[in-house]
Amino acid sequence: MAWQLVLRHLRVYRRSWFVFVTGFLEPVFYLFSIGIGVGAMIPGFDVGGVLVSYAAFVAPAMLATSAMNGAIMDSTFNIFFRLRYAKLYDALLATPMTTLDVAVGEVTWSLMRGGIYATGFLALMAAMGLVQSWAALLALPACLLIGLAFAGLGMWLTTFMRSWQDFEFITLALVPMTLFSGTFFPVTGFPPAVRWMVEVTPLYRGVVLCRELTTGLLSSASAISVVYLVAMGITGMLLARRRLDHLLLR
Repeated sequence: MAWQLVLRHLRVYRRSWFVFVTGFLEPVFYLFSIGIGVGAMIPGFDVGGVLVSYAAFVAPAMLATSAMNGAIMDSTFNIFFRLRYAKLYDALLATPMTTLDVAVGEVTWSLMRGGIYATGFLALMAAMGLVQSWAALLALPACLLIGLAFAGLGMWLTTFMRSWQDFEFITLALVPMTLFSGTFFPVTGFPPAVRWMVEVTPLYRGVVLCRELTTGLLSSASAISVVYLVAMGITGMLLARRRLDHLLLR
């Protein structure tokens, strides 16, 4: 039944493809302005004991960010509109669909959107010569895990939102993550306490996973990231289902 909701979104967005372009371009601009522009003045950084160029260091981080953007946009703003204004879920629950179907369908759609962004960005990286290993093919499934984590978490948090103004808290969380999650410089430069805080964020785990896959320099950190992202995504989705039960079935 969850696929019926996904098909509904596909029909809605088939004439609004330009909406996908806007979210995809942000990490592309970061890559060109910082990864390429600033990178011309920086020799590179050490990754797994190997020096990689600054552009190759930043590019996988922007790949993870593109997956995050695609997932978080649909699992927050759009879900809030469907929940509070369009009353879409009230209508769906009048059918045999359950709140679990709604949660799975919405997370699946958000994950698909993040995957579309990531596919385009990975193709751009390959065209620019910023992919250094065949393991980069696994970066697409990795981006789906990033999308799963942010979609589940985003949907759960959205169920607590009371107005559009509350989304300022989402922006307040996303901007620091984008800037400081090992995206533009290694987290080794942070004090230990700050570094620990950064390393438990979902974007950092996604950045580590994508960077190790695109450079081919895999370590145990990738396995930790996979477990972390899967656990966060499933937990967020189940918590969102419980919140929908409370909001729609009471």
